[in-house]
Amino acid sequence: MNLYFRLLFLLLWQIPRNKTKQSLLDTSHYSFKVLPLDCDINLHLTNSRYLALMDLARTMMMSDCGLFSKMLKRKWLPIVSSTEITFVKDIKPWQSCDIETQVIGWDHKYFYIEQRFICNGKVHAIANLRGLFVHKRKVVDMDKLIELTGETITSPDLPLHIIHWQALLAAKKANS
Repeated sequence: MNLYFRLLFLLLWQIPRNKTKQSLLDTSHYSFKVLPLDCDINLHLTNSRYLALMDLARTMMMSDCGLFSKMLKRKWLPIVSSTEITFVKDIKPWQSCDIETQVIGWDHKYFYIEQRFICNGKVHAIANLRGLFVHKRKVVDMDKLIELTGETITSPDLPLHIIHWQALLAAKKANS
């Protein structure tokens, strides 16, 4: 993450004032404006900035569903295992955007999240992320995380494209 001022604003201003209480499965929203320093020589949002902004949006999502302070208290750390992103349309300087973040499912080890960059009501990028939580270098079982939400929920069936992505990741790991 290289967006320190945005991170500080999120941690010191937005999260302490966040009154949103939603389910882990609800869509969370993080709004931002593309600044000139977020752009590359082509005058659009640079590829690496998408991933950094996604980090901020996931942090906001954890706050929205009441997990942020609980995970800090337990010293659980979120780790991104894999990300894939599809760029649909470029995002220009000064454009206002919203990142929609939604947990789309989980298994005993990993959670799967979809993040969409929406500008002026149109999708500009779609990303899928696989992650996990660790504590003292050990994986936190997803059942413990779900228990922490206080909800009685089970994972939705993973979409077919995520199942194919899991197979691709397994094949990459097998061939390395």
